[in-house]
Amino acid sequence: MIESPLALPTTIAAATALAFWLDYRVPALGKVGASMLALIFGAILSNTGLVPVESGVYDAVFGPVTSVAIAWLLLSVNLRDLRKAGPRMVGAFGVAVAGTVLGAFVAAAVYGAHFGEDTMPMAGALTGTYSGGSVNFVSVGRELGLSGALFAGLNAADAVVTGLWLAACLVLPLWIGRFYAPVESADDATGSPPAETESTTPATESERHARHPYFAREGLSALSIANLVAAGLVLVFAAEWLGEVWPAVPSILWLTTLALALGHSPLFRDARGAMQLGSVGLHFFFVLIGIVSRWSEIAAVGVEVFLFTLIVVAVHAVFVLGMGRLLRLDMGTVAVASQAAVGGPSSALAVAISRQWRHLVLPGVVVGLLGYAVGTYLGFGVAAVLR
Repeated sequence: MIESPLALPTTIAAATALAFWLDYRVPALGKVGASMLALIFGAILSNTGLVPVESGVYDAVFGPVTSVAIAWLLLSVNLRDLRKAGPRMVGAFGVAVAGTVLGAFVAAAVYGAHFGEDTMPMAGALTGTYSGGSVNFVSVGRELGLSGALFAGLNAADAVVTGLWLAACLVLPLWIGRFYAPVESADDATGSPPAETESTTPATESERHARHPYFAREGLSALSIANLVAAGLVLVFAAEWLGEVWPAVPSILWLTTLALALGHSPLFRDARGAMQLGSVGLHFFFVLIGIVSRWSEIAAVGVEVFLFTLIVVAVHAVFVLGMGRLLRLDMGTVAVASQAAVGGPSSALAVAISRQWRHLVLPGVVVGLLGYAVGTYLGFGVAAVLR
């Protein structure tokens, strides 16, 4: 069994690196996503007896490492970019988030009696993740006390349902697009002829990096890295201190607010590499969730967790499609905004690129990053109402 304080974090780091490598290099596994792969690898390590279920190393990852990772991801959010997204995309994203909140309340009403006290953290975590992505799932779920098995089961259900909705957003424009306003072409949006490199040609290495936030190349100096590390640790320390002084406000909300404020202040304008570093730290957390979850415990969670998750996204889908029709939005804007909420920036990218809506790539990424900022607040808001 791998137990030493050096070998254990080495194993976690190796599992994380393997998850990213498979996500990047194997297209089929890229659809599963690095987050789910990291969780699976952690579960394999634990259930085969290669690593212990408890260790002081895990406490460090669950605590300060994950908190610093969340701080880095929030530092990468630039709300000034909202003007690049445009009012239609921002409005469509607002509709998508409202659909998520409504779905969480419906799921809580249907399964509240079954899950009891777990209903609140489940609804809060799903509200967070379906308003911007996994960083909010981790922030809200960890703070509200989701158990390891329930966290893993809910994360697995989230991955499956997110994949199903991603597939739906790729085919629905072909099936029902005629009932919506026509999608603006890239030529209409830019006023220029299409670029010579269309999606029919193989993507170059640099294009593949640019299309996925995790894999974008950033030029970093030692000073930039030192600033990121220092900023992340200072933010976590300040948030924990404020959480002790004002315990009515969870420390994760302090961390979210302080990170967004620092990221938009003159003191910290260069956050290059923050998303990449934060993504790595966050995936350490996913490996750990897999390690502390036994197969039997995940199975014991039951199919109801999947149905709870499915209701949230189903209500979101009906609300987004219905409001998109009433507001006369085009199907491209509706689909990309919905994926920015449900799957985050990378899912919005995938839909825009797959359907060749090049003019919606940047707006989709921008509102997806906006979801990082608002998802935690919304998750706690839903949990507070259900409390």
